[in-house]
Amino acid sequence: MATTASIQKAYIDYVLTEGEQPKSVYVFAKKNKMSEDEFYRHFGSFDAIEQHVWGDIAKKTITEIKTQEVWAQYSARERALSFFYSFFELLKSSRSFAVYSVKKQPKGFTTPAIFNELKATFDEFADQILKEGIESTELSDRKFFSKRYIDALWVQFGFVLHFWINDNSTGFEKTDEAIEKGVNVTFDLFQRSPIDNLFEYGKFLAQNSGLKETMGFGN
Repeated sequence: MATTASIQKAYIDYVLTEGEQPKSVYVFAKKNKMSEDEFYRHFGSFDAIEQHVWGDIAKKTITEIKTQEVWAQYSARERALSFFYSFFELLKSSRSFAVYSVKKQPKGFTTPAIFNELKATFDEFADQILKEGIESTELSDRKFFSKRYIDALWVQFGFVLHFWINDNSTGFEKTDEAIEKGVNVTFDLFQRSPIDNLFEYGKFLAQNSGLKETMGFGN
């Protein structure tokens, strides 16, 4: 009896051996001694299998990092760093598949469909830590811009993923460096800065424009 895990494993073995997806579900099912119906009970397509693989790694990552004793004391920045480091540590065991899966995607600015489950899990996680960061005042609550923080973090994740795919350094130490620098720079942008003070000063002047007349600067 085929299972989600057995179909996933057979698919990964196939694409890593052949360098491409099976010609059809029929061919794949026959090769693995199952019926097409068994396949479709678990997945609607081959791309759906890849979606599940990526989504499953993200879910495992979140489960693992939240069991850390220090998790409750982590800031939003530290929680994001923990996710990035742990995700790519887990991904090492599936590197060949990850390289295959990413490199066959068409280049463009839209998120490939195979990352749908991963992005949904990532967005839910990121939304939670960012909201907590804003509530604790660790992050700046900027009108309009705060809603884009999650997008900036996803872009950073995509950058690190592609960096890791092409990283040939020992133990992928360059990727660890990219994570540290990238996530920290991103969170620096989320925090209060002199620009925020400038905006607030401008808002204050706009709301209190009568001050110039009161102080004799009206003429």
